[in-house]
Amino acid sequence: MSQIALPLTLRTATDPASIVIGNANRTVLEALSEPSSWPFRTAVLTGPTRSGKSLLGKWAQAQGVTVIDGADAVDETELFHRWNAAQESGAALLLISDAQPWTINLPDLASRLGAALQLEIGVPDDEMVAQLIETMAGQRGLSLADGAADYLSPRADRSFAAIEQLVGKIDQLSLERKVPATMSIWRAALDATQGPEQARLL
Repeated sequence: MSQIALPLTLRTATDPASIVIGNANRTVLEALSEPSSWPFRTAVLTGPTRSGKSLLGKWAQAQGVTVIDGADAVDETELFHRWNAAQESGAALLLISDAQPWTINLPDLASRLGAALQLEIGVPDDEMVAQLIETMAGQRGLSLADGAADYLSPRADRSFAAIEQLVGKIDQLSLERKVPATMSIWRAALDATQGPEQARLL
């Protein structure tokens, strides 16, 4: 697959939220950009909670891909019919699953989706965590003092949901205490969301 130039963030056509592009999802986005290369023009996307699966799905949908978000919660017979319909029409089909792993009981569906392109959002590294913190703060209108991302990224849990919780706690504490979001607030937010610093170092 050829490399494509990707920005640090990408906006969907149907949603103003930014998709932060980094080590955890760059190859996923590159694959979503080339649905003609998918086996049977079908891909399955999985990933951790709050990792942007639905936003990536909206972006893919805006590119003309048929997307079934929450596919693991859809009746398997219905899902099999929808896969068949996509094959008949020639449409590219992206199924997004919240289940990890996604266990499929219907043999015909399991065999077909097993042959599809499997895409998984991974764990963000320090650079992506820093980008996530800055983007989430911007979406909240939260002004972080200089050095916030550099300080927080190596100390934050490597979880999309945990990073979102951390930024939310920084915003909450800054508002409650009526002070800027400087280091004392960052530390308090880390303690509140991840436990005291000494315990984290053990």
